[in-house]
Amino acid sequence: MVRVLPRLVIAVFTIALLCSACGDDTSGKCGNSPIVLGVNAPLTGDVPQIGESTKFAAELWLSDIKAAGGIEVDGVCHPVNVIFRDNHDDPASAVDVTSTLIATEHALVIVGPQASQQAVPAGEVANADHTPMISPWSTNPNTTLNRPWVFRASFLDSFQGPLIAKFVDRQFGFTRAAVLYDPNSDYPRDLAQFFRDSWEESHGPGSVVAYETFSDDTDVSSQIKDIIASGAEFVFLPQYYNQVATIIKQAHALGLKVPFVGSDTWGSAALTDLCGPDCTGLFFSTHFAALGATGATKVFVDRYEAAYGYVPDDVAALTWDSMNIVKQAIQDCGVITGDIAADRTCVRNSMASIHNFHGITGDITFTEEGDPIKCGVIVRINEAGQFEFYESVCP
Repeated sequence: MVRVLPRLVIAVFTIALLCSACGDDTSGKCGNSPIVLGVNAPLTGDVPQIGESTKFAAELWLSDIKAAGGIEVDGVCHPVNVIFRDNHDDPASAVDVTSTLIATEHALVIVGPQASQQAVPAGEVANADHTPMISPWSTNPNTTLNRPWVFRASFLDSFQGPLIAKFVDRQFGFTRAAVLYDPNSDYPRDLAQFFRDSWEESHGPGSVVAYETFSDDTDVSSQIKDIIASGAEFVFLPQYYNQVATIIKQAHALGLKVPFVGSDTWGSAALTDLCGPDCTGLFFSTHFAALGATGATKVFVDRYEAAYGYVPDDVAALTWDSMNIVKQAIQDCGVITGDIAADRTCVRNSMASIHNFHGITGDITFTEEGDPIKCGVIVRINEAGQFEFYESVCP
């Protein structure tokens, strides 16, 4: 037998459910304007670990938001929906995803893409459509250049290139450098040039004794042989984690004994699984070091590892910071009206005004270009395959 509740009881129960969805909303108002955030990430393609780290960090953030009932803006709690879209690690797809999130999904803010190769063209679309976008991980200056609607949470390659050059000089005292990179991708091409310019400024023209390019990461034997013949004392390799393992293993098999030094694209949790002992003892620049973390950073590391079974990489940490920057910008608006154009403008202006945001990857203050003023980190891959903090380098 089915019992029918009185209408009044049903009405009261429904109202209670609606209010409880807003958590501790002391104003008694549940926001009528839901907030939609779009995440543009490589969930498939050549670097799926980057997409996984992005998604996991954003989901962890969203679990906190849901536990609080949403984002409270001036006493009104707004429910939050995060839409994940796969850009397949492809620039054209990243552009399509951005357009869809803006025009079809009506995202208030877009987080991502991560890689510069996707973030640069996607940023052009977001800027043209007056939609705030923040790339957690893109270091190419062109991502934000002359784009007031586009921001980033990472340092720039114009900072990273000299950082690496100066570290190698100070740490090893080397004078003869080699560079190996893929010229068909924005990130390694530009970072290689920033490094070369800085190295030769300190050591003179011709001190980069081998400047090798490749387009097939399964066979770099010819380039490795040229590097051996050049007498280089180390190799700067600004490539993605999946390519790093292949190249270093091949170099060692061909008899190249000098150390490799890397950049932030080495920082994936998958690197040491792919590279093994061939990468032990090597250094690279990055945004974050999980080993030895303290305070809020350690809390994030422990929660992430407990939830997903492995230590978060810099992509995850920068995504976490980016999501919280978005949250602060929304709250700083003072009101979410439901008029998407007006709300996007408000969030963009709030984000541009952020100063001394205390993130787990460091404190962030945005420049007029939407770039953060923040420090970089050098890590060493230790014998256990962990990314061990070595030193911090600040502007």
